[in-house]
Amino acid sequence: MITFKTEQNFRTKTLPFKEKVVLLHADYYQAGVKSCTTGCLAIAFIGRATAATKETDRKDKNSSYKKLKQKKVDTLSYKTISANKETAKKEWVVVDATDQVLGRLCTKVAKLLRGKYKPNFTPHVDCGDNVIIINADKVKLTGNKWSDRTYYTYTGYPGGQREHTPASIMAKPNGADKLLRRVVKGMLPKNRLGAKMLGNMYVYEGSEHKHEAQSPKAIDINLYK
Repeated sequence: MITFKTEQNFRTKTLPFKEKVVLLHADYYQAGVKSCTTGCLAIAFIGRATAATKETDRKDKNSSYKKLKQKKVDTLSYKTISANKETAKKEWVVVDATDQVLGRLCTKVAKLLRGKYKPNFTPHVDCGDNVIIINADKVKLTGNKWSDRTYYTYTGYPGGQREHTPASIMAKPNGADKLLRRVVKGMLPKNRLGAKMLGNMYVYEGSEHKHEAQSPKAIDINLYK
């Protein structure tokens, strides 16, 4: 830090060294400031700090390094917990799709299937829950998406591209299951792990299901984000 006085107010001011500026009075002509009228201020730039300031900075840096070196980090508290087939705790849950928007519902179901709501979520492991969706025929779409949204399939032959709307898929036998599986499949990994996760979803158009033996618990999907 540099301290200087001006002739106007005789107040002591301070400038940081990083600005590398020293304000000098015109009386300090012999110190390196060239012609200037009496009472004005001249500016002289300095290239480096004094030896005393350098020594102080070096001591502060060494003390900070010693404090950091003395602090020991408990690496065991930062251990990453990864799930595997043996440690993954899979549960059975029931989701009521009545008056649920199709896309919003499927994003939450996909997260449940992947296990993203669990603290030990592991991307390459099937650690998600088994999801039972009831009343799948009562999902809704906003606007005109029942007829305006288009899904494409291809038969494999020339000219074999086919268009489907959500309404046309729902009109088919077991259409609710086909529609929800199509939407959720696009939100899962595109590999064998994603296919296995999709197999953990069970869709029923009514309010009844056949998994009472697994003792599934009903959850409010609206509480999930």
